[in-house]
Amino acid sequence: MKFITGQNREQIHLFPLSVDASIGTNNEVRMIDLFVDALKLSAYGFRTDFIENGRPAYHPSDLLKLYIYGYLNKIRSSRDLEKECKRNIEVMWLLQMLQPDHNTISNFRKDNAKAIKKVFRATVQIAKHFDLIGGKLIAGDSSKLRAQNSKKNNYNQKKIEHHIAYIEAKVDEYNQALSTADGDEKQELQKQIQTQLERKGKYEDISKQLEETGEVQLSASDPESRQIITRNNITEVAYNVQTTVDEKHNIPIDYKVTNENDSKAMGNMARRAKSILRTNDFTLLCDKGYHTGSELKTVQCLGIESVVAIPAVPSSSMAPDPAYNLSAFTYNPKVNTYTCPQGNTMITNGTWYKKGRSSKLRKRGDSIMVQHFKTTHCKSCPVINSCTKNTRGRGRVIERTACASYIEQNRKNVEQKEHLYKRRQAIVEHPYGTIKRQWGFYYILTKKGMQRASADVGFMFIAYNLRRIINILGQKVLAKYFQVLCPFILLLSHLIKHKTGHFKLSDFFIQNNSSFIPICCKRFIFDENLMQNRGF
Repeated sequence: MKFITGQNREQIHLFPLSVDASIGTNNEVRMIDLFVDALKLSAYGFRTDFIENGRPAYHPSDLLKLYIYGYLNKIRSSRDLEKECKRNIEVMWLLQMLQPDHNTISNFRKDNAKAIKKVFRATVQIAKHFDLIGGKLIAGDSSKLRAQNSKKNNYNQKKIEHHIAYIEAKVDEYNQALSTADGDEKQELQKQIQTQLERKGKYEDISKQLEETGEVQLSASDPESRQIITRNNITEVAYNVQTTVDEKHNIPIDYKVTNENDSKAMGNMARRAKSILRTNDFTLLCDKGYHTGSELKTVQCLGIESVVAIPAVPSSSMAPDPAYNLSAFTYNPKVNTYTCPQGNTMITNGTWYKKGRSSKLRKRGDSIMVQHFKTTHCKSCPVINSCTKNTRGRGRVIERTACASYIEQNRKNVEQKEHLYKRRQAIVEHPYGTIKRQWGFYYILTKKGMQRASADVGFMFIAYNLRRIINILGQKVLAKYFQVLCPFILLLSHLIKHKTGHFKLSDFFIQNNSSFIPICCKRFIFDENLMQNRGF
């Protein structure tokens, strides 16, 4: 029976193929090469000036190309990327046969978190250039990515006290046994007691560190990671990644790595989205985790329309009869009073009170300012038992926060634009579904800090945006854009370097249909055949 046979490995070819000929014209590795070459990396913060003495450094463009290729192909580890440099012909072509070691690769990601975010911003600018970002409907959400820190190595005060109590009980047990022991058994017990006392000292040091820093928990392996609720009552030691995504093509326009929950995140998300889009004429969709009065105030004061889901009324705030919940009371803004369902007027003494869950929250400024509204008619009211549980005291008391008007405005927005809110999940979960489920990036690869975690997340979103843009536009359109952009960046660098007053506009630009185009871009714009110069 005949089979397809390969070539002899030892055979010498008269006309060997070049590495470039081995890479197809539609291979996306060519897009990575064009994209990075179009970036002015020194302006982004990548270090390009190295001393002449010693071994030459790798150019940041080569390492950036390697990382983008790796994340697009589900490879993040610096050691795995080092292997790809020696066996993957696409990487050999991309890096021109360079083979950096894993330490060099790892240090590049570790040291360039801010510059990597600027590269992500460049992908957003490309999407804006091709009108892939509508800028009218933005959805915000967060996702928890597990940190390189086990639950065992995450501590809070309660956990420390439990460990210390256990150690003290064991030490007492060993001391009792020590009184009747002798010989080798006595030495073993003394060794065990010393071991337990050393463990106790470690936990006491952690407890002292928590008190000095004011933090509620501490992680040993990745110090800035925190134990966060991921879903229901399941917790993980993780980072919380905040993201805003544009509705038109589900393209993320911003991300931020945090170690806190969502309650205080929306204001900053909206402020950054306004800066990126250069407009506040958009609607921001968020789930109920972002429903905080102070954050709604920030968003609405920026001139942004908020549609944030309203959380259910907690059982502690509900009336015995749901018909007498707070929503049944009418606020009168002109006279600053409430009218209860029985028609009685509830007034306030005008004093603002601090309401916080604990003294620590008050110190951190997380307390809420409220006014109390009440009426003297409560004691004689026939429905007092349906309205409040406080029938023997001062009756029903309504607390109105300083941000209540913004909460009420958001409620109106939710009622009027419920159809928009229903689209939130489909918009913002699209990137996370691809990154976490399809690519398997459900955890942070780096350790030792939020900045390094941000670099890892930055590459995830760079890869996602590039993949999304390529899929929408196609490689030829994007390649032409990069081929025009590369020489234009060189032109701008030349203008900045020299005094522009010595040159005329016609020295650098040509006029085409009432617009000016850089001379160095002319051959790319008007000659389609030259697209093949870079393999397209």
